[in-house]
Amino acid sequence: MKLFYLAFAGVLYLASFAGDAFAQAADHYLTVQLKDGPVVIQLMPDVAPKHVAQIEALAKKGEYDNVAFHRVIEGFMAQTGDVKYGNMEKGFDAGLAGTGSSDLPDIPAEFSKTPFVRGTVGMARSQDPNSANSQFFIMFADGSFLNGQYTVVGKVVSGMENVDKIKRGEGQNGEVKNPDRMIKVTLGKK
Repeated sequence: MKLFYLAFAGVLYLASFAGDAFAQAADHYLTVQLKDGPVVIQLMPDVAPKHVAQIEALAKKGEYDNVAFHRVIEGFMAQTGDVKYGNMEKGFDAGLAGTGSSDLPDIPAEFSKTPFVRGTVGMARSQDPNSANSQFFIMFADGSFLNGQYTVVGKVVSGMENVDKIKRGEGQNGEVKNPDRMIKVTLGKK
């Protein structure tokens, strides 16, 4: 009987760790409120831990609230996250949106074998692979040419129909006049 109680206590002990792990995994969701409804993004700390940590830190501080989708290209992607020049309620500058970042340092590339497909969320960067900071993009369609070139940070798990309604830009660069925005961005459970 002692062996049974000892085994049962061991199972409870292990279950407490598993419960913590599941609770932590459940917290790696980003909910982006758009004009047409919410978009839930499952972040992937196992694929890009430094990038996910930075996104989560910025979301917790409310840095992504009211930030424009400054570059949106039909059949490709919608880019947002310029917390310096893209906040449509604090210092929005359409001419500079897309060139700014946050007060946090840039992040070294965390390239992976995770493919860029419809709904994938990737980090935007300059020509320097280690220049990602706050900006990210959501894929409208598959983009295998990005595989291994940009860091994947997550995937849309619900609300892709709302992403599809984001106002598109014009020209090759996809610059958007009077852009849509991320109204509110929160971190937490799905």
